[in-house]
Amino acid sequence: MEQWPGRSYPLGATFTGTGTNFALFSSVAEKVDLVIFTDRGREQRVPLHEVDAHVWHTFLPGVVPGTRYGYRVHGPYDPARGLRCDPTKLLMDPYAKALEGQVDGDPSLYSYRFDKPDHQNRANSGRHTMRSVVTNPYFDWGHDRPPNHDYHDSVIYEAHVKGMTMRHPDVPEHLRGTYAGMAHPAVIDHLRKLGVTAIELMPVHQFVNDSTLQEKGLSNYWGYNTIGFFAPHNGYAAYGSRGEQVLEFKSMVRALHEADIEVILDVVYNHTAEGNHLGPTLSFRGIDNPAYYRLVDGDEAHYFDTTGTGNSLLMRSPAVLQLIMDSLRYWVTEMHVDGFRFDLAATLARQFHEVDRLSAFFDLVHQDPIISQAKLIAEPWDLGDGGYQVGGFPPLWTEWNGRYRDTVRDFWRGEPSTLPELGSRLTGSSDLYEHTGRKPIASINFVVAHDGFTLRDLVSYNEKHNEANGEGNNDGESHNRSWNCGVEGPTDDEEVETLRGRQARNVLATLLLSQGVPMLAHGDEIGRTQGGNNNAYCQDNSVAWMDWNLDDARRGLLEFTQTAVALRREHPVLHRRGFFTGRVPGDAVDAVPDLEWFDITGTPMDDTDWHQAFARSVMVFLNGDAIPEVNRRGEPIVDDSFLILFNAHSDPLDFVLPPDRYGLRWTAALDTDGTLAPGDTVSAGQALTVTSRSVIVLTRPPGLTA
Repeated sequence: MEQWPGRSYPLGATFTGTGTNFALFSSVAEKVDLVIFTDRGREQRVPLHEVDAHVWHTFLPGVVPGTRYGYRVHGPYDPARGLRCDPTKLLMDPYAKALEGQVDGDPSLYSYRFDKPDHQNRANSGRHTMRSVVTNPYFDWGHDRPPNHDYHDSVIYEAHVKGMTMRHPDVPEHLRGTYAGMAHPAVIDHLRKLGVTAIELMPVHQFVNDSTLQEKGLSNYWGYNTIGFFAPHNGYAAYGSRGEQVLEFKSMVRALHEADIEVILDVVYNHTAEGNHLGPTLSFRGIDNPAYYRLVDGDEAHYFDTTGTGNSLLMRSPAVLQLIMDSLRYWVTEMHVDGFRFDLAATLARQFHEVDRLSAFFDLVHQDPIISQAKLIAEPWDLGDGGYQVGGFPPLWTEWNGRYRDTVRDFWRGEPSTLPELGSRLTGSSDLYEHTGRKPIASINFVVAHDGFTLRDLVSYNEKHNEANGEGNNDGESHNRSWNCGVEGPTDDEEVETLRGRQARNVLATLLLSQGVPMLAHGDEIGRTQGGNNNAYCQDNSVAWMDWNLDDARRGLLEFTQTAVALRREHPVLHRRGFFTGRVPGDAVDAVPDLEWFDITGTPMDDTDWHQAFARSVMVFLNGDAIPEVNRRGEPIVDDSFLILFNAHSDPLDFVLPPDRYGLRWTAALDTDGTLAPGDTVSAGQALTVTSRSVIVLTRPPGLTA
């Protein structure tokens, strides 16, 4: 095969139109063979002779997109010193843009013998692992451009590519579970009618199905087991995996952008699918183990793990930092995605041992002119010491607000002493974010996500029911802050079902009326259930897939959610850019604060009211005449004012509306019980009965005397 020197940059396989440049980083290799596969699957080995700054490279004329390749790296195999080069293992290119095939769990994938772990296993893994694929970078994006929704206008929808589409009756069978299925007009129409502005896709980077799960007849459904940080997962491709998945993914992004919906990726840069010291040798481990992974100090045979998956990437390594930054930049510039949610992001901040928000990773992100402009969302915790970092990330970053989730769950299940924290969460969590100069948008508010109960299960189960996972119901969170409304699981009791429906609406209403950025979990708007399984990571079946067959109750929940999302979208006072101050704006004598809290008698609350352990009700006034913001045209923003009545008591309560200085007449906009119809009016000072465990939203036009 004709071979030219090529270039050391960029890393990976780069098709130029006349051939392909190959470049691989390894600081420990003594020899590197590039493996090119023929159409019949036979290997052609091409030794790489050019090395610049630890990058091995060559250019092969005539090698075109669709060509499959891999690497065999020769070097020291000394696990005690953290060195694990093994040329008998076919290695995936860390920068591969596409991958073909899957890892099948064969013993040849492991560099040690199962019967004698201290002995090296020299079996060839070539037939049992994935092959990297050369791709064509060209794609006709047409007039595609990012929607660029402001954070404060955003409503995020967390979804799974396969779970969202596998049971959709209007998606053709051959497209279900794929990127093309996600781009189908029926799915996009659902998202548009729901009113979401961004879809946050659970992992779509190439991931590995664990052999232990395969042995149980299960699979890694969620996908938090990444091996390819540049490659769209080939299992979600409808049209092949010799690079076609890249085109299909791009087509999906283009279709969602045309619908004015952003695409955010859930990315897993904290670890890889190679696991701990007993894991397979698939890529990084065999290329340069000590450069990619964090090893235990003084015991380099083992991995320092803050993720619970067996390994952690070495965040002070230039090779790792370059890999992550190159990957992020690729997905923005070449794949046109709009942002990222970083799984276990606290691990990314562990440059040494402690979580450090000034680590090199954050410095690189902040100075990058491309990545810094994308939406950056942290899951602000990991499993290491000091790993819970809600509120601890630097400016530019938003965070999944775990305290918001816990507070809202506790309030609606009737826990005592929840009012003070509920007040903070409803108004944007200034106690967590204001001290670092961030705004309410720093808080990604959620009550339900992929990990844990669905919303339907949150109001239907007190205990997890994970028996189908094959771990004796020992996996998953045991403290769910859930309430089954009196009966565990399915029931024919109409009163229980009515209460469950109202509780689900209460949660949705609270979420969409809170300052910050709301995130819905896919299917919660139609009552998706997992039968009480709160850890469906391995359930690639009807347990986790969305059921689109709606009865009247589920259809009603969808309509309620659509209404609540629209109400939020139409009213700036529900998604302000800045925090409330609680102060009177301006110098007007008769002015009222931008925010005020009342007890059920219509009296402003004092410290005693806030700290009554038994108090489970509150009334909040949001002043639409006191928004210190301007729109994009520089015009002052004036909105309707809102009065929101929360009753988490087990009994109905009479709420007396505040005096007329806050508004003479109020109009019903939302009632989770349905007692008040939209348009019904209530006067200042009037007593209004609020059903037990329900929310009522009242509005009035701008102007105090309206």
